[in-house]
Amino acid sequence: MRKRERENPCAVCGHYHKYEEGEVCGVCGHRMPAVAEKSSSFQVSAFPSEILPEFLYLGSYDNASRAELLKTQGISRILNTVPACQNLYKNSFTYHCLPDNQNLPFEDAIQFLEKCEKENARVLVHCMSGKNRSPAIVIAYLMKSKGWRLAQSYQWVKERRASVDITQGLSFYVLLLVELLLVKLKIV
Repeated sequence: MRKRERENPCAVCGHYHKYEEGEVCGVCGHRMPAVAEKSSSFQVSAFPSEILPEFLYLGSYDNASRAELLKTQGISRILNTVPACQNLYKNSFTYHCLPDNQNLPFEDAIQFLEKCEKENARVLVHCMSGKNRSPAIVIAYLMKSKGWRLAQSYQWVKERRASVDITQGLSFYVLLLVELLLVKLKIV
């Protein structure tokens, strides 16, 4: 097999990777999924997932640590849902960090996202893996801002980021938020 038949260009920077080995690009850090990984239900991407066009992005700490890629997406604000994750580029992005506790402070996060939307700023919401805490915040935001039910918000996010896997504990808090929103809207 010839070299170019074994390698595929990186979707991020255009350089070539050794396909069989899932080699990491020395330029941008992106890794093409290996053949075995291709059969899985989702692929890991160097880019955050765009949830709402030109506004709301969902990702992992790995996504948040790639300043140049975030800048190419026009992202200027970062909502960090895990204080253990360092805010790496304080001079380049505006950060909002949620406190580290079991209960996610949904209202605080939603207020920050509403401010970003009002100011037409693109924002990345991230946790360590982009699968649990940050999707819960994004789902809560969609429920409040769009008036969507939990199932519709979850499906919207899951379609745009297949790796979402909210734990049972966080699901309880999202459901609690649903109740609070319904009471505020006088639907219950």
